[in-house]
Amino acid sequence: MLHKPDLLDHHHSDSSPEQASQTAPDWSVQSQLIHHGMERSGFGETAEALYLTSGYVYTSAEQAEARFKGDDQGYIYSRYGNPTVSLFEHRLAALEGTERCVAVASGMAAMHAALACRLSSGDHIVASKALFGSCLQIITGVLPRYGVSYTLVDGTDLSAWQTAITPRTKVFFCETPANPTLSLVDIQAVAQIARAAQITFVVDNAFASPVVQRAAPLGADVITYSATKHIDGQGRCLGGAVCCSEAFFSEYLQPYVRHTGPSLSPFNAWTLAKALETLDLRVSRMADSALLIAEFLEEHSAVDRVSYPGLPSHPQGEIAKKQMRNGGTLVAFQVQGGKADAFEVLNALRLIKISNNLGDSKSLVTHPATTTHRVLSEEDRWAVGISSSMVRLSVGLEAPQDLITDLDQALSRLG
Repeated sequence: MLHKPDLLDHHHSDSSPEQASQTAPDWSVQSQLIHHGMERSGFGETAEALYLTSGYVYTSAEQAEARFKGDDQGYIYSRYGNPTVSLFEHRLAALEGTERCVAVASGMAAMHAALACRLSSGDHIVASKALFGSCLQIITGVLPRYGVSYTLVDGTDLSAWQTAITPRTKVFFCETPANPTLSLVDIQAVAQIARAAQITFVVDNAFASPVVQRAAPLGADVITYSATKHIDGQGRCLGGAVCCSEAFFSEYLQPYVRHTGPSLSPFNAWTLAKALETLDLRVSRMADSALLIAEFLEEHSAVDRVSYPGLPSHPQGEIAKKQMRNGGTLVAFQVQGGKADAFEVLNALRLIKISNNLGDSKSLVTHPATTTHRVLSEEDRWAVGISSSMVRLSVGLEAPQDLITDLDQALSRLG
């Protein structure tokens, strides 16, 4: 079972009795995902309202002045905040167990905001080598243009994190599970190292989702999400989120997002808030299927190796048991042969579709070496375990036996 996070106050301090009852602290996570953060208008609507507005009016010039000074709690401009975006933020923060959540336009906007707001010229970041290609580009290409140095480490090696610390190290960053290898970082152990050195620990939790793994209770200071993935989970819209403490929000994140403007569309926020209602149900079902599929692939004669955190064969299985509710929805496997053989399998699939997206209700498969991690050199790909025969499968909501049948007929073409 997931731990019950502390609930947040609503954006407005004058919550009605109905709103207060909706945030009763003894409600389960699933109930929070349906009700938390809801503020009905005078129309008494059942579904959450969608506020498609860029600006707001004030009752007086004095109120406008008070809003801009921060003395009056209310909305100013939708780049700063919007009622529908706040709904999504409150709901995700309650699920993750953080004091704050800031929603932004995409997952990469969230990753960049979480790092850039904390780092200045002359600072140093330590990051795991096993990262999504765009995250790696931010650390090794974008941030160095502004005077930020970096060290990449084997995230599974705790001593490597410790050794990489310099007097200018301000941030640790990792993905766990990593894209696409599904290697794991021990969040609690790395958090202890970071805390002892007064370093901000940022964890990209997009691959797991907040219903599989909650990084904040394990010690992460900042948790980032591509809400495009499991949170939307139906291939409809882009979105991202940064979950953090009130202190991090006030000192670093709020000024950054206010003045750089990575704003989330209210419509996308409404879609994502509604999607949270079914997140636990969807991801739990997908993870159950993923385990069955991983077990099937591990026994298939055309598959050389399978990586899935829920399998006993995963090299970091004990860490998975400690910090994950289940093995998640992603399975990585290597077919016998090379790139041509992997392509043959992908092209032979009938039910499973080729796409670089993941966390969708539809099962999706991709070839990381030529898509999501194409920008890496062959040497760098091999260094983190991405071979030309690796396939990444995002398991959806189809009947698991249908997915197994599809994979079997495609793999059998390799003999």
